[in-house]
Amino acid sequence: MGMTLAQATSRAVNPLDLLEEMADTQGWPHVRSADDEFVVEPSRRWCAYRLHFLWQKDLDALHLHCGIDTRVPEGKRREINDLLANINERLWLGHFEVCSEDGTPTFRHTLLTRGQFAPGAEQLEDLVEAALDECDRYYPAFQFVLWGGQAPEDAINAALIDTVGEA
Repeated sequence: MGMTLAQATSRAVNPLDLLEEMADTQGWPHVRSADDEFVVEPSRRWCAYRLHFLWQKDLDALHLHCGIDTRVPEGKRREINDLLANINERLWLGHFEVCSEDGTPTFRHTLLTRGQFAPGAEQLEDLVEAALDECDRYYPAFQFVLWGGQAPEDAINAALIDTVGEA
């Protein structure tokens, strides 16, 4: 049995169009370099993150990677890899890695949509928010290891302290 017109129309929607609308609404700097590629740079608690989206229509897959604006020097790779393992054990969605090309810590996730309608605005908002929240949550841990000289376990514990009240 073939697809209905509604399914065919829905499948033709490029989720990057919705992401571009979201970026416009939020006032985030962004660029659409191709029909299947979109980059947006929202500012958050610790820094501006670079979200890079790739839409692979033939796979019905939306790939996201969110780069953290810092570099991991070669001498800190072992400690950061230990930190990544600790962080990734705690995640339900996506994972962190360090880009081998430039040493940038990155959160990555791929959303598969085969057999479904194209992702809706709410699903895309949740994806963006999850990526940004995880980057904000673990950004201090990266800094504690890279620049504070802390052990990965100590850095993650310090980064995840819940503060109560105001000073």
